Amino acid sequence: MPRNAYGRGIVATLCVTETISWGIIYYGFPVFLQAMEHDLGASRVAVAGALSIALAVSALAAVPVGRWIDRRGARALMTVGSCLAFILTLSWSRVHSVGALYGVWTAMGVAMAMVLYQPAFAAVVQWFPEHRERALLTVTLVAGFASTIFMPVEAWLLSWIGWRAALAVLATFLAVTTIPAHALVLRTPEGLGRSPGGAGHTAADATLGAALRHGVFWVLALAFALANFTTTTVNVHMIPYLGQHGYSTRLAASIVGWIGGMQVPGRLLFVPITAWLGAAWVTGSLFFAQAAAMVLLAGGALGAGLVPMILLYGAAAGMLTLAQATVVADIWGRRHYASIAGAMAVPGNLARAAGPVGAAVLYASFGGYARLFWLLAGALAIAGVTVLITEHRAAAHGEAAPAGEVASPSKWRRGV
Repeated sequence: MPRNAYGRGIVATLCVTETISWGIIYYGFPVFLQAMEHDLGASRVAVAGALSIALAVSALAAVPVGRWIDRRGARALMTVGSCLAFILTLSWSRVHSVGALYGVWTAMGVAMAMVLYQPAFAAVVQWFPEHRERALLTVTLVAGFASTIFMPVEAWLLSWIGWRAALAVLATFLAVTTIPAHALVLRTPEGLGRSPGGAGHTAADATLGAALRHGVFWVLALAFALANFTTTTVNVHMIPYLGQHGYSTRLAASIVGWIGGMQVPGRLLFVPITAWLGAAWVTGSLFFAQAAAMVLLAGGALGAGLVPMILLYGAAAGMLTLAQATVVADIWGRRHYASIAGAMAVPGNLARAAGPVGAAVLYASFGGYARLFWLLAGALAIAGVTVLITEHRAAAHGEAAPAGEVASPSKWRRGV
């Protein structure tokens, strides 16, 4: 089968498995958060800390996972990751103490690193030397519906059979769908692991060390980290926030799900808009859009006022995910994509890890969610300004590492 044809099969498979994996092992946690608090007799901070631990472990595992994929491909790693996710989701349904919950979710962090976006994006980039933006867009478009599909279903299962039985059902569904798909379809492309002069690689492909010496790397990594902190805060705390204002868990879960659903039109717009304005301008502007959404929440937008918040935040979050997926290959090449993307994901995943418990601590310190949302709005606005200024200076001064080490950021400035 021709490479591009089989690559399309890889994309189709990852569309399904990423949607299911995100929907169950990430978006399930906030839906079951309040039920776990009650059942385990623990505080919100204590329970949310389990997700924080998982995300921190996932951050630390990102670089070794990336190195493995660069050398050996994604098939074995993502298959084992899906097996681990199944076992741990089933174990999650049987925890009876906060300690056991933390034990399960510490291991879940490893599974997350092995099956969520970073390894999936690396698998796509390996199969698409060209036109990878469309392939990545397809995966993120479909998986963008993960929260929209799974959070309402999980809320319904919670009200019908309770959170423990719901997790057992979800674990079984995860196993029968993702494990065989990863094992049977995710072949490794020929030529993987060759020297930079091998097929599909160019002399401009950067090593991880070269990328780490690039100023744009750190600005983007820290800006994406703030966006991840905000996203986790919204995903985990939006349901309790709306619950304080009289929304049922099912309705609140649907609202959070539609924030995820709005990522899809945002991602559809990403490629044409960046081709027109340039990826740097678009990326910087997305932080301002998220800041505006946080201002709406801080100002108490409810009812119809939630509609612009959902539109702004969801679309911007979707576009930022795609921006992070494409920027590494655009600037530093494909040869060490997984390693560099994994390194860039470390600050972001650590920030994502800090989101559940960090936001809970800030909520308790501030005495409510309004000040927390104002803080996030200000920080996101600063991040947007920093990205735009850094890109302008890099363009003005021709910032780049020595020739042959790091590809020029010019493509990022022009757009994908």
